[in-house]
Amino acid sequence: MWLERLTQGVLRVLTPLGPRYVNPSFGQRLYLLWLFRNFQTLPVKVLSRRQERRLERICAQHGFVSLPFTEAVILGTLEQRPSVEVETLNAGRPNPDAVSPFAAGRRP
Repeated sequence: MWLERLTQGVLRVLTPLGPRYVNPSFGQRLYLLWLFRNFQTLPVKVLSRRQERRLERICAQHGFVSLPFTEAVILGTLEQRPSVEVETLNAGRPNPDAVSPFAAGRRP
């Protein structure tokens, strides 16, 4: 299994558009095996800045393939959540939890 992962493994990156796959080089596969040695899925928040930059470089160098690899072995899954602030999502919409200043002083 380790040899198969080392020679044919791909990195799965979960994006807002769906899963994307990266086919890294042999040396990069070795690094990814070490990075995902204890967990199959890692969120970006738990990575150090150096690890994050290295994964960005791997993704930029090889690019994403949107079609899933049916026969490929997954080295690990990187969860990339969009860095969107909650305030920007609710811009222009009334907040149902907000209390008007008039009713704020009243207690039931």
